[in-house]
Amino acid sequence: MEPLMIALAFAAGFAAQMVRLPPLIGFLAAGFILNAMGFERSMALDTIANLGVTLLLFTIGLKLDIRTLMRGEVWGSATLHIVGSTLCLAAVLFLLKALGLAMASELGWTAMVLLGFALSFSSTVFAVKVLEERSELGSLYGRIAVGILVMQDVFAVIFLSASSGKLPSIWALGLVLLWPAAKLMRAMLDRVGHGDLQVLYGAFLSLVVGYSLFEAVGVKGDLGALIVGMMLASHPATSGLAKSLFHLKELFLVGFFLSVGLGALPDLSMVVMALLLLLLLPLKTGLYFLVLMRFGLRTRSGVLSTLTLANYSEFGLIVAAIAATAGWLSDEWLVVISLAVAGSFVLAAPLNAASERLYAWLKGPLAVLEAKTLLAADRPMAIEAVDAVVLGMGQIGSGAYMRLSQGHGLNVLGVDNNPDQLAKHLAAQRNVIEGDAVDSDFWDKLILTPSVKLVLLAMPGHAGNVYALSQLKNRAFTGRIAAIVKYPEEIAVLKNLGADAVFHVYEEAGTAFADDAWAGATGQPISQSSM
Repeated sequence: MEPLMIALAFAAGFAAQMVRLPPLIGFLAAGFILNAMGFERSMALDTIANLGVTLLLFTIGLKLDIRTLMRGEVWGSATLHIVGSTLCLAAVLFLLKALGLAMASELGWTAMVLLGFALSFSSTVFAVKVLEERSELGSLYGRIAVGILVMQDVFAVIFLSASSGKLPSIWALGLVLLWPAAKLMRAMLDRVGHGDLQVLYGAFLSLVVGYSLFEAVGVKGDLGALIVGMMLASHPATSGLAKSLFHLKELFLVGFFLSVGLGALPDLSMVVMALLLLLLLPLKTGLYFLVLMRFGLRTRSGVLSTLTLANYSEFGLIVAAIAATAGWLSDEWLVVISLAVAGSFVLAAPLNAASERLYAWLKGPLAVLEAKTLLAADRPMAIEAVDAVVLGMGQIGSGAYMRLSQGHGLNVLGVDNNPDQLAKHLAAQRNVIEGDAVDSDFWDKLILTPSVKLVLLAMPGHAGNVYALSQLKNRAFTGRIAAIVKYPEEIAVLKNLGADAVFHVYEEAGTAFADDAWAGATGQPISQSSM
């Protein structure tokens, strides 16, 4: 990217962050500004954008349990929605054509169904970014939303194969050999360690084994990166691998958002058509909610999943490009869909930022749609009396749990939203439950018990700890609250909200390390503070 592109992308992303919007909104705006200044998409920028999306899908795969896709609420919701949304959106476009709207008047039935299909998809890039920023990729509604997006990727592969007029190569059958090869890939993951070699190994797996190999046999490369990531998902080192690739992925995704804005410069008729498509977004969004509630989700899970998916997808641009090449659509529709995708991101960002407030406002009217028999994973939890609650059972939370239960003899309850994490603790016969600590309903079921004297906020995301602390204070919790932070500037935020103690992860680890080392050197009993 040219220096001006980088400078403008940074300035626009920073400006968006200052007004509490995701930086990606600023990156999109920077793309349109650069377009107006005469810049054009280049092959280099498209390559960077493709790398970003490929790495994103690979890291999603690292966190995705294949069993999630087999659940009825995932594949059933995705299938019902894409069929229903395609038909509804195509019908509205037919109505616009009947009314004589300029751009719609040129559409035939094939083009209308094609546009309805393209607009029925939701953005994987946007949804995962929102879930990552809220540390909710592992939550029930987050897993369902990502599962639906993965199923949409499967539908995308089917469409791309059909639209090209050719099936994948016969050599695509050889991809089944990746299943036994996954054992070797996992073994290598044990040996590469951390640092530069781990980053390079992740790039090799996603871009070579995933993308390039699948593309070579006529299968969508992005899907290949996702599948390779899923093959490694059960390995304990995948968390470290995902963290190693995080910043590389984030940098490349800036190129993706710039490329959307650089697609084309619109005229008035295109802007009007894009605005009309944005007016159709509630139709698509409402259909998501109705379908999800059909599968027994609670109102809150249905609302938050729906808001995560309430946008148009960058895949719509791919569909439009293929259709334009085949002569099914005019090139102007590429611009229209670019604007609609960007506009949907702008609308969806504040909606997701205010998701809890929207849920509180909507839960009464929408409660009538809640199924009488709820999904097992989404039912209210009966909690026995405990002395202390640890929210977040990662490495730090697990150590705190062990110290409180074994060192102080307390009855401790561990809470986490990651089923894989919980499975390890359950196997060790620890008192843990699955729960989403950013679920406002969760607190009514868990925290308001007289026996709880201590709550430890040990979730990896600062936003999750802030929300949990706010919920505790709103419910007049009188026990002691302690929290962890990764960055010094986060300490004051939690202190101001009423935390009794805040611990900086790296400083406290260094202090405990030094104290224990000195105690050992002087012959004094070594403390167990690092358990």
